[in-house]
Amino acid sequence: MLKTIKSKTAGSFEWIDIINPDAEELNKIALQYNLHPSAVQDCMQPEHLPKYELIDDTVFIICRYYDADCPKNSDTIHELSRKLAIFYHNDFIITIHRKEFVQYDDVVKKYASNNNAFDIICKIVKSTLTTYESPLIKVDSDIDFYESRIFLKKKIPDLLRNLYFIKRKIYVMKKLFNLTKEITEKLAASNKKSPVLHDLRDHYIKLETLIEEGSDSIQSLLNIYISLSSQRTNEVMRILTVFTAFFLPLTFIVGVYGMNFKFMPELENPIGYPGVLIAMLTITIGIWIWFKRRGWM
Repeated sequence: MLKTIKSKTAGSFEWIDIINPDAEELNKIALQYNLHPSAVQDCMQPEHLPKYELIDDTVFIICRYYDADCPKNSDTIHELSRKLAIFYHNDFIITIHRKEFVQYDDVVKKYASNNNAFDIICKIVKSTLTTYESPLIKVDSDIDFYESRIFLKKKIPDLLRNLYFIKRKIYVMKKLFNLTKEITEKLAASNKKSPVLHDLRDHYIKLETLIEEGSDSIQSLLNIYISLSSQRTNEVMRILTVFTAFFLPLTFIVGVYGMNFKFMPELENPIGYPGVLIAMLTITIGIWIWFKRRGWM
């Protein structure tokens, strides 16, 4: 679907929005506006990563925005985000994407009559970044939820699996933001005085900080979970070791007197049986006192 958001007038530019085009439609647009074939080919690749290119006198930008309808346990760039391609020239702005999203529609409504093309580009890039704000807040809330449950030792089904998907989601966002940083830097190099650009950079830094905090938090939470799991394992092993320490000498005594050799004098001794029982009880009490003094019980 091709939609003209802003028609070209004297001293102005044309703004065209194309949603879910096929190859034939893109080739027609490329011929009409003299777009480079390699850039058009990149537009057709749904998994393409963010980038900024200056081809002749046309700026080509690929951004990725968060897909609000992605599956809950999405953990790849292609599953979590969608591509938005931008061609920017003094005479035109062309945006190409597969799916509509609210943040971009808001930019269209507010700035369709704006005659500053650079400001519109900055606002479009900012709209893609804004899509990550709600997911990052949700991730932070999930981390707090799982952190309290882990420290309170409450059982949660698939806890480790859920922590893994949170970690993967943050990793994907961090990777996308690292790649998007080039776009903000190249835009800044082309127009350092624009207040809209400063707003874009401030917004980028804010979200980048949220991603860094989320990455540190989930890594710390995973380390705590592994540490507590190891602690529980060590506790079980300690209990089993205590039982082994008690029963090992008793098992040895029982093994010796269970051999039933003919010339074992204790076998015919009238106090042999109670004597062995007293010896076993004495050993048990001795081990218990020793453990108690060492602070192991």
